[in-house]
Amino acid sequence: MMIVITVILLLVIYLAAFLKRPQFGKVASGDRLERIKGSPNYRDGKFQNLNPTRDLTEGVSYFKVLKDVIFNKSATVRPPYVLPSLKTDLLNLSRDEDVLIWFGHSSYSLFIDKKRILVDPIFSGRSSPVKFTTKSYKGSDVYQVEDIPEIDYLFISHDHWDHLDYETITKLRPKIGKVITGLGTGAHLEHWGYPPEMITELDWYQEQSLDPGFKVNATPARHFSGRALTRNQVLWMSFVLTTPSMKIYLGGDSGYDAHFSEIGNLYGPIDLAILECGQYDKNWKYIHMMPDEIIRAVQDLKAKTLLPVHWAKFALAQHAWDEPISNVTDQCQKTNIPVLHPLIGEKVNLKSVKVYDKWWLKIPTL
Repeated sequence: MMIVITVILLLVIYLAAFLKRPQFGKVASGDRLERIKGSPNYRDGKFQNLNPTRDLTEGVSYFKVLKDVIFNKSATVRPPYVLPSLKTDLLNLSRDEDVLIWFGHSSYSLFIDKKRILVDPIFSGRSSPVKFTTKSYKGSDVYQVEDIPEIDYLFISHDHWDHLDYETITKLRPKIGKVITGLGTGAHLEHWGYPPEMITELDWYQEQSLDPGFKVNATPARHFSGRALTRNQVLWMSFVLTTPSMKIYLGGDSGYDAHFSEIGNLYGPIDLAILECGQYDKNWKYIHMMPDEIIRAVQDLKAKTLLPVHWAKFALAQHAWDEPISNVTDQCQKTNIPVLHPLIGEKVNLKSVKVYDKWWLKIPTL
């Protein structure tokens, strides 16, 4: 019995020490916490979705989720071969170009109206605090922090490991002008060396002017947050970015709900909607969109064009790695919605819609 107690005690001590590592960030305190407490979206000690939202679908247990991870995983949950990619020279990209570069998953950069914008960058090769878990697909890491030019605005949608990457964010700091994010995330960033004057934390439906002709409206998502054991101390976000020539929806992570329609009514029409299409599962259908909900979200947003993200880098669900993009491109074809699906690193002209090859179909299967 003493041996068992000793082992448990050692595990507890190790876990406590592990959770104190800097990459886990900090929970808000002081004036930041007081501001959070004043948010209408913060109740009972945590942030809340607009409508009641379960982490797991009714009737689903964490045991079932674990069992599905072990026994019901697709044989091609990861690509069987190295993903193809292009590598655009971002350091020498002219500010006169209006382009988007997708880095895989939900990371991308917008070069628009002479501004450089970076969203949820993750270049560390994993989406986990543990190096040997949740590794990126082979071929999806063609960019590193060294390839990124000086950035005017860094957008962070929430603090999950696949959107807020400690290693990437700390290395990027000298290149960042301003950070736009949700309430609470600034506590992580300040802990990692970002000065408070660089950080703008917004609540849902707040508006922030940036440069002349540029503004951002902070908008809701249906999701959750947390890097360690405590959840929902950071507000999960989407954003409507207005530039002198375009209106772009930065979707973050979100399950389907009425907020898409409300955002479309308030801020639409949207020129480009960047929405998650992957890492879904019927076991957690409220916090990530299922395949049949993406087109509804595009239509609710009154969006002209769709860029599907949240795929092609990490296996966070049990479906085949290319199932999400195959589903969404088929649905867009049926509904006549223009859809962008470039290679990782390929230059996307934001002012014209190109017909892209379905490159994932050319990768050999097992």
